[in-house]
Amino acid sequence: MKTIAVIPARGGSKGLVNKNIHPVAGLPLLAWTVLQARDSALVDRVFVTTNDEAIASVAQQYGAEVIERPEEISGDKATSESAIEHALDLIASKFGVEPETVVFLQATSPLRLPGDIDRAIETFQREGADSLISVTKADDLTIWERRNEAWNSVNFDYRNRGMRQDRPAQYIENGSIYIFTPEVLRRHRNRIGENLAAYPMEFWQTWEIDTIEEVDLVEFYIKKKGLHEPANRTINQQETNRP
Repeated sequence: MKTIAVIPARGGSKGLVNKNIHPVAGLPLLAWTVLQARDSALVDRVFVTTNDEAIASVAQQYGAEVIERPEEISGDKATSESAIEHALDLIASKFGVEPETVVFLQATSPLRLPGDIDRAIETFQREGADSLISVTKADDLTIWERRNEAWNSVNFDYRNRGMRQDRPAQYIENGSIYIFTPEVLRRHRNRIGENLAAYPMEFWQTWEIDTIEEVDLVEFYIKKKGLHEPANRTINQQETNRP
């Protein structure tokens, strides 16, 4: 067993109630990411870690294996890293799986093109990285921040603005795909290690769902870009428990 996908999906979201199973373009939100992971040729097994029975049911319905997430690491301030580390411990003890590579996917970021996950894994392997983030180019974003009661330009010099095309390329960590080795997570308690690679995605793929307004936006891009349901749809419980 080399590569597993882990999808944290806790219950109790406040911005959008039941966010992880909210309907999006005909599927529960979580289902998009589960099916995309199952559609990957390089992911061997797909796990969802959750504290919520309804989310667990959806995860199993669409082909993921479920890790029960304790309430003490399921609150608003709990990190994804704590959930994934707990999941890796249970995956090893319960399923006998010791992965070489972990693909961490956020359920709230369903705008992945077919092949994105596999291409990200290939980039991770080709560059000999210990961690990878998906990024989008921050083209023509001029960022300001308020410091000491004054506005300050952050990623450019407003006194010497120059031409957009002459500025250094900058990228946004878009939250769609993370890849790392278990050793990185355990050593640093972080998804990012010391040898980082990046997988570029298109700017429209940066959008994620945290509010009801963003559901409409994500559905627009799903339809506009022709993102259809992956080939692997629902499967029965016996299939999810394959060896």
